[in-house]
Amino acid sequence: VQLQASGGGLVQAGGSLRLSCSASGRTASITAIGWYRQVPGKQRELVAILSTGDSTNYADSVKGRFAVSRGNTKNTVHLQMNSLKPEDTAIYYCYAEERVGIDSYEDYWGQGTQVTVSS
Repeated sequence: VQLQASGGGLVQAGGSLRLSCSASGRTASITAIGWYRQVPGKQRELVAILSTGDSTNYADSVKGRFAVSRGNTKNTVHLQMNSLKPEDTAIYYCYAEERVGIDSYEDYWGQGTQVTVSS
């Protein structure tokens, strides 16, 4: 599975940005796709994820402000980020989980995209 992320950039606090991620390759067995983020010196953390059946899971810090959704194709996912705060500044990584066995999964990561929110 290959993941190609786009979007990101610099925005003022209160503004909006949209990230997009397209998956290619062995996508039929993807069970979850979404976004993580990482600040230098800290662990990578879940932002938002779409799982089988289109169930969603969000970090508490982004609930009500961010929305993850599928694009026009099943293998594309968007992250709409509204009411951005300086603490949302991070490198955002597209993530996908592929089921490779009965109870076996493989994780895939896209290249990071910088999101910077100025105060």
